Amino acid sequence: GYGDTILSRDKAKRLASWMNLEKALEQAEIVTGTVTGKVKGGLTVMVNGIRAFLPGSLVDTRPIKDTSPYEGKTMEFKVIKLDRKRNNVVLSRRAVVEASQGEERAKLMSNLKEGAVVTGLVKNITDYGAFVDLGGIDGLLHITDLAWRRVRHPSEMLTVGQEVTAKILKFDQEKNRVSLGVKQLGDDPWVGIARRYPPNTRLFGKVTNLTDYGAFVEIESGIEGLVHVSEMDWTNKNVAPSKATALGTEVEVMVLDIDEDKRRISLGIKQCKANPWEEFSRGQQKGDKLTGAIKSITDFGVFIGLPGGIDGLVHLSDLSWNEPGEEAVKKYKKGDEVEATVLAIDVEKERISLGIKQLSGDPFNNYTSVSDKGSLVTGTVKAVDAKGATIHLADEV
Repeated sequence: GYGDTILSRDKAKRLASWMNLEKALEQAEIVTGTVTGKVKGGLTVMVNGIRAFLPGSLVDTRPIKDTSPYEGKTMEFKVIKLDRKRNNVVLSRRAVVEASQGEERAKLMSNLKEGAVVTGLVKNITDYGAFVDLGGIDGLLHITDLAWRRVRHPSEMLTVGQEVTAKILKFDQEKNRVSLGVKQLGDDPWVGIARRYPPNTRLFGKVTNLTDYGAFVEIESGIEGLVHVSEMDWTNKNVAPSKATALGTEVEVMVLDIDEDKRRISLGIKQCKANPWEEFSRGQQKGDKLTGAIKSITDFGVFIGLPGGIDGLVHLSDLSWNEPGEEAVKKYKKGDEVEATVLAIDVEKERISLGIKQLSGDPFNNYTSVSDKGSLVTGTVKAVDAKGATIHLADEV
């Protein structure tokens, strides 16, 4: 009857489906099926009316935690196991993906060459760089090849899944290693930098990094220079960089030196401000008298505070005409206001020499200027020894 005909047709159709599956297994052909649901350990797939099993481990080349996005989708598979008696068919989607990737990889490998520009997806980010999936092979984009400027961490510029265009810097076909660079897509800003910024050029830049030894300042895109701690302030040689400036701050700097080969630029902040020693030398000269407070007393002299935050040194030998310096210094203490004479100014060495005894002039010279050679003098014997006698002739003589 009609029902038997339908059953026979279904049976024939089912038999044809099984035969197609057997052929696909033998000849490693691809079959198409639709994911119909989730079961323990994997998914069920309908292939031409035959219910097959897709193990979770064979869904993709990487482990899949959530298989729900695959449900209801029609995809390609390979038959890896078949038992008609037990009505058992096992499929693999991973085998199809791997074969496809293998073809893509072979095609990609033939096109990979140093200097070629490629596009890929950021797969993983590490402290030293990022791995980029080029479609079957990964390339390493090292942190130093991200930008001409200093990059503290690759995550400043990249995120996982981001599409990135880079140049192939090196390709080792035997080891399947690809080195990539993004900064190499543009011109090297260091070329001709010394010509663009001759010494003593003043310009503004942004503080990009602070260290114990100084601050890095970006003067143009991809170009950073170092302001050493000693070039930050005229008077405070050991100022903490974090106290002198802050990240992101725009500062005026002067170009001190450029080494194009080593890619180093020395910058100065203090050079953009008035040099207090130069200012002092313009307003004072040798022999001028001044007043200041004692800032510190050392075993070699007394430091007096001067305008502009600088100091002048009165050496022990310049404290008194007739007293040893070690004795004369005992009369002074920190904070005392004292008068002194300018003895010498050395702007280059940032030194100012002062004298206190010079305020009154040399008493010996004063005495001899009014007493002629051979004239009679009157004095008091102070001491006598084998060498002779010490006679007090006048005040401090």
